[in-house]
Amino acid sequence: MTPQIAAKKHNDGVLLSSAVAKIADLWALSNSKMGTVLGLSAATVSRLRSGQTKLDPSSKSFEAGQFLLRLFRSLDSVVGSDDTAAQSWLATYNMDLDAKPIELIDSFKGLIAVCDYVDAYRARV
Repeated sequence: MTPQIAAKKHNDGVLLSSAVAKIADLWALSNSKMGTVLGLSAATVSRLRSGQTKLDPSSKSFEAGQFLLRLFRSLDSVVGSDDTAAQSWLATYNMDLDAKPIELIDSFKGLIAVCDYVDAYRARV
C-alpha cells in the first residue's frame, strides 16, 4: 500500500469516526446503543466519541458507520435539520417499517432498510 493510500484510509477513518460521534450526540444515543449499531463494545464507542480511536476503513463497523451517516443526512433533509424531530421520528412506531426505526438500526439489515425507506420518502419530496 502506498503512503498516499494509507493516509487516505487514515483520514477516512478519522472523518467518519468524528461524524458518527456527532450523530450520537445529536440523536442522544448511548455508547451501548451506538455499540450495537456499529458492532463495537460500549467502551470502544466511548473511546471513539472522545477521539482516542477511529473506525477502521476495512471493517464492518466502518460500513455501518457509513450507513448511519447516510441515514442522518437523509433524515436531516426530511426534518429540516431539526434534531428533536429526527429523534422523535426514530423513536416512533412506523407502520411501513412495522417497528420503531431506532430498534431496527440495531442490525445491519435493519439499518439498510431504514436508510432505504428514508431515501425513498425523500425522493418523493
